[in-house]
Formats: sequence, structure tokens, C-alpha cells
Amino acid sequence: MLRSFSSLKQHSFTVSYLMNSCGLPPESALSASRKIQFETPERADSVLALLRNYGCTNTHISKIVSRYPLLLTANPEKTLLPKLEFFCSVGFSGSDLASIVVAGPQILKRSLENHVIPSYNFLKSVLMVNENIVRALNKSYWLHVSQNKEKFSRSVKMVIEMGFDPLRVPFVKAVQVIMEMGGSMWGHKMEVYRRWGLTDDEIMLMFRLDPLCMKSSEKKIMSVMDFLVNKMGWKPAAIARYPTVFLRSLEKKIIPWCSVVKVLQMKGLVKKDLCLSFLGSNEKNFFNRFMVKYEQDVPELLNVYQGKIGILELGFVSEGIM
Repeated sequence: MLRSFSSLKQHSFTVSYLMNSCGLPPESALSASRKIQFETPERADSVLALLRNYGCTNTHISKIVSRYPLLLTANPEKTLLPKLEFFCSVGFSGSDLASIVVAGPQILKRSLENHVIPSYNFLKSVLMVNENIVRALNKSYWLHVSQNKEKFSRSVKMVIEMGFDPLRVPFVKAVQVIMEMGGSMWGHKMEVYRRWGLTDDEIMLMFRLDPLCMKSSEKKIMSVMDFLVNKMGWKPAAIARYPTVFLRSLEKKIIPWCSVVKVLQMKGLVKKDLCLSFLGSNEKNFFNRFMVKYEQDVPELLNVYQGKIGILELGFVSEGIM
């Protein structure tokens, strides 16, 4: 009975601490408390103070503890500090360092000499600049790259041969995609895009513009192309110039926004060869640019946007768009 009472008291203290000191919501605190138990706050307080000293905000700390609550039991001076000092010594600090820890907090409990430093040196040798290393670490490559160095090196080589600039953001995205996709899946995605008349050169241009387009499912690719080509009249080659479209929601963004633009094109209010990059706008900018600006010319625009009126109901004749 005494043991049960002590255990319950310990559990209650842990949940309370996780909520009040780490910012976890009740459900997350309960979940985390199954992995960690403590009766006094001293060790955890020291861990949080150290993280804050190295640029972690309350938001960062909440995410870190949610993902790896055992970090609160680590020795701040012997276990955590050496890794944080190493990161600072190679040029990481502030938000960059915080984002690395958030992405993979387990790295702070790995061996500095046997894992952290060798992993960093390897990433530095293939990614060249710290900006790319940060992007790689935000994908938690710390946790995998020591076991997959050959595969990682091979992927980096392929991406460079594809024409990616290691100094630009798409480079690490492309490495990520190549790492995650096997050869058969890559070939399948190429075939899916070819069904719409795209050449291999056009597909590779898409990949260079936004590598994540190759991660879209076959169903998503086919649905987006069917709507844009068969219903909106866009040419596949024009769609290929904005591959980020395959990352947008078909129902929430592509259909309502493109329907509005299509009506305006048919009315001659916007140019026929308008680039699909307008799908990258935020909702406020889109409304100001297309809805508010032309609401007097086309009073039905809001109904078109809301799906209450179809384009054909407005009496327009669809034309192909270059």
C-alpha cells in the first residue's frame, strides 16, 4: 500500500512538472510520464536551464520533452553540455541549434566522440555548408546516417549529377527523396508523370524545382493532373513548371482557386498564360489579387470559389491555356 501511494505521488508530481515547467498539455504529459518518473525537480530544472542558455525557447522545450522525455534525467554537465559546446564550436547557435535538438533530441545523449563528431564530419564532407547540415539534421539524419553512410554518399552523388547546387535549399530535399525512394518507386513515379505526355527532361526539371513532387502518391498526381488538364485546360508542360502544385490540397486549394482564375481568364480579366505559382500565395493575397479586385466585374466569383456555381453554369466556353 505504501509503495502504491509513493508511486502515485511520484507520478502525480511528474505529470504536474511536465505541464507546468515544460509546457506539455495534459494528454502529452500523461503519455510522457509513462516513460519517466521523478520526485524532485532539481535535475530536470538544470536540464531546462541549460537548454534555455543555448537558445531553446519554451516552445522548443515543449517539443523536445514531448519527443524525448528521458532527456530530463540526463546529467547536464557531463552528458548534455559537451554536445552543445561542440555544436557551438562548429558554428551552430540560437535557432539553428534549437531546431537541431528539437528534430532529434536523442543526439544529446549519444557519444560525442563515437557518434556526434563522426556524423558531423561526414555530413560536412558531403553537404559542404552548415546551412545544408542544419536542413539534414532537421530530418533527423543524426539518427540514421552512421548506419547508412554508403547509401547517403551515393544519394548525394546522384543529386549532384542531376544538376543540384549544394548551396541551395532543394539540394537537401533531393537527397532526402532519393534516400527514401528505391529505384523501383522512382521508376514508377516517372512512368506516372509520363502518362500525361511529360518528357523525362520535363520531369527532371520538376524534380529540380521541387524534389518533393516525386513523393506525391500516384493517386494525388493523377487527380491533380486530371483536374488541371481535363477540367481547367492547363497544358502539362505549364503544370510542370510549378511542381509544388502536387503538394497542395486538391479540394481546399487547387479546385477553388483555379476555378476562380479560370473564370477570370475566360472573361479576359487575367492573362491566359498565368503561371500556377499563384497557388503559392496565402489566402489573403489570393483574395486581394483575384476576388476583391474583380468582384464588381464577376459578382459570382465567391459562389465559384465556394463551389456553389460551376464554371459551365456561367455560360463560358473552355479554351486551352498555354
